[in-house]
Amino acid sequence: MPAWKGAWSESEATAYLRESTVPIRLACRTPSGGLWMLSLWYVYHDGEFLCATGADADVVRYLEADAGVAFEVSDNEPPYRGVRGSGTVSIEADEGKTLLRELLERYLGGTDNSLADRLLDDDREEVALRITPEKLYTWDFTDRMADAAQTDDGP
Repeated sequence: MPAWKGAWSESEATAYLRESTVPIRLACRTPSGGLWMLSLWYVYHDGEFLCATGADADVVRYLEADAGVAFEVSDNEPPYRGVRGSGTVSIEADEGKTLLRELLERYLGGTDNSLADRLLDDDREEVALRITPEKLYTWDFTDRMADAAQTDDGP
């Protein structure tokens, strides 16, 4: 596990990653050398990010050609804070769509919806993307944006 650098300790960063429900932004290279970015739901377990996607998704082909990635999990509203880094991805079958079900619970609160019905369809093959970080960096602009960020109490 790489050392955490930046504003937060490892325990603070881990708490943020477990509590945050913004998607992870994942950057990789296409087989022709171009850049590709996408957002995926994730869970953070034992120092790794786990994401699910369809086995036929373009990103699977891209990651099979080059497993190197960059990633970011960050707040969408001020004050901005988050985790970014780089690492490698391994691809494995999501047997029984176990990871996908965990992600549906985490992001949608369950599987009783039409999106879950479509994603969990028996004819759809799912894979897990296991992101193993090699570099990790955290930032937190809470102090510098204190007078610029809106809170529940007003501006």
